[in-house]
Amino acid sequence: MQTISLAALLPQLETSGILKALIVAHRYLAELKGIAKTMPNQAILLSTLSLQEAQDSSEIENIITTQDALFKYRLQADVHDVAAKEVSNYADGLSVGYQRVREHGLLTLNSILAIQETLESNRAGFRKVPGTVLRNDKTGQVVYEPPSPEQIPSLMGNLEQILHDGCVQLDPLVRMAIIHHQFETIHPFYDGNGRTGRIINILYLVKEGLLDAPVLYLSRYINHTKTDYYRLLQEVRDTGNWENWVIYIVRGVGLTAKHTITLIEGIRRLLQQQKHHIRDNHRFYSQDLINNIFRHPYTKVQFLEHDLNVSRATATRYLDALAVDGVLEKHRLGRENYYLNKALVDLLFNIPKIETA
Repeated sequence: MQTISLAALLPQLETSGILKALIVAHRYLAELKGIAKTMPNQAILLSTLSLQEAQDSSEIENIITTQDALFKYRLQADVHDVAAKEVSNYADGLSVGYQRVREHGLLTLNSILAIQETLESNRAGFRKVPGTVLRNDKTGQVVYEPPSPEQIPSLMGNLEQILHDGCVQLDPLVRMAIIHHQFETIHPFYDGNGRTGRIINILYLVKEGLLDAPVLYLSRYINHTKTDYYRLLQEVRDTGNWENWVIYIVRGVGLTAKHTITLIEGIRRLLQQQKHHIRDNHRFYSQDLINNIFRHPYTKVQFLEHDLNVSRATATRYLDALAVDGVLEKHRLGRENYYLNKALVDLLFNIPKIETA
């Protein structure tokens, strides 16, 4: 595998097909950025959408869990659920990367290493052994062999240069497509390469100012188009032709942004409905209370104690009253209760498939 030069690739990256896809993607991205700002608390979107992304991204790697199991794990992390723990680590890795981008305005190799460390709960760093060789299922012929461990530092250095090279004027979405392909092709880590690569995607959009917060995730789109994803990855390796891959990724950004706009609009409508209901029927109404039951679709007394700075008895009284009123549902988990915002959970759990046709 060779390092790449953006300047040398430019003729392939400014085709009419790519430009057409970019117009649509940027339109929906701008709309998504705007509607996300209308939410009273960005943490509501980060906590709910990041867990969905964690589930979808992990599913690509055959790490399967349910939204119910994942939210319960976040309530009671000492429960033994290996899949939920791995998916939860993904959400934590995304948070670690997002904080670094916000603080420094950069997406560096150190940030990528920190993301992967959080994902895998170890500090193994770049792999020191050969990567997994991909073979044709029918013939056994080698389809792709990742670069040797000795090549990884220079290849990742080239990738970091692509991330920040301001000398070549290139649309950020096109650059993101190249970055993602190169990262997955280098396959620098022992494990977690796919998930780390998908976190890099959204953090790059934040770094470039196309979004203020990481609320657009391509994993659901990739899950629904997995055959095309792997076919086009390999097509670039085999032919050096980037156009179809770039169009696939850019189109995915547009479709996913459109899909996410609809979801956020639904969350915003529900938030307003529950806000007015609680304010009209309960004297303990506060914006912090609303934020809590939307940041935590599965909430518990300790969460409310912390967010509202109230006693355990007061938090219990508030949540029990909302359960009696039907805003929340009260359930038992181990030795403690949790409170389910069922209307929000139904909205999050029953998201329609992204229309890719």
